[in-house]
Amino acid sequence: MTTMTTSPFAASFTQNDAARTAEQREAILADPGFGNHFTDHMFLAEWTPDTGWADGRVVPYGPLLIDPATAVLHYAQEIFEGLKAYVHADGSAWLFRPDANAARLQRSAQRLALPELPTDWFLGSIRSLVEADRAWIPAGGEKSLYLRPFMFASEVFLGVRPSQHVTYSVIASPAGAYFSGGVQAVSIWLSSEYSRAGAGGTGAAKCGGNYAASLLPQQEAAAHGCAQVVFLDSTEHMWIEELGGMNLFFVQSDGSIVTPALSGSILEGITRDSILQIGRDLGHEVVERRVSIDEWRQGAADGTISEVFACGTAAVVTPVASLRWDGGEAVTGDGEPGKVTTDIRSALVDVQYGRADDRHGWLTRIG
Repeated sequence: MTTMTTSPFAASFTQNDAARTAEQREAILADPGFGNHFTDHMFLAEWTPDTGWADGRVVPYGPLLIDPATAVLHYAQEIFEGLKAYVHADGSAWLFRPDANAARLQRSAQRLALPELPTDWFLGSIRSLVEADRAWIPAGGEKSLYLRPFMFASEVFLGVRPSQHVTYSVIASPAGAYFSGGVQAVSIWLSSEYSRAGAGGTGAAKCGGNYAASLLPQQEAAAHGCAQVVFLDSTEHMWIEELGGMNLFFVQSDGSIVTPALSGSILEGITRDSILQIGRDLGHEVVERRVSIDEWRQGAADGTISEVFACGTAAVVTPVASLRWDGGEAVTGDGEPGKVTTDIRSALVDVQYGRADDRHGWLTRIG
């Protein structure tokens, strides 16, 4: 999609007169869960071919009024991102690699024929909302403020073409520790019937359709006592791609770390990319290559794969205890979180919460 030059970022602010009291907010922050509560404000902006991105504003959080013929409801032209704000021990607030989220949103926009949001608009929208709702960032443990930027086709038109009116928004939700009782290893179900994405599809874009496609096999996984589902490639049905919303890593018995290479149908996770660097920082050989499902099964059986873990923004790192499929199961090690997995998770979380040096310039202060 061709877009016109956009003016420098600017945002107006409208106070929410119905904002929660300090007591109400603190009660929520004491046990926020994930995705259950939302802050008092949200960011909005619109794009048209004539104006480019315009009318940036922080407004009271509330419903979006859309016409039944709004394009996104019929053709799913939408994308989103996910990142977190963290409070450090000195009370300052920080974002983790927001520039990488901005770049991925732009790549997703290209694939979905949406207008690219300039990086200064992305960062400005996040900063404006966090400044308005700074008190909503929870402190203590692994709590954070989860930020959800998203963009959708908002033109009222029933026609299959790129929308000529697009809305961008950011909402924020306080989040508690993903593993409230300590990090737990999970079992993964192998989907033999369904694929998450195909060659030439939208697998590398962060769009809702990819996640919708994972929900039915996710139900199948839950029915077999598994927390997540792993997908194979759609052509040969033998190469591991990713989970419904997380990337995978395999720790070899020689200490090397392997992750499936990006193929055009795998989402380029920002946590994934960070772990590639942290693994090297910790002295591991880190390899991106194709990994077959047979290699996983055999490696778990003979010990050449000593640990498996998944990663994503919400959980950061999740140990994988076993792979299950119809008629079998492959348990990794003793089924408990391994040392390499634990070390990598600790190293990454320590950077995010300011307990370790930010060697790679990943943190951006916002308050």
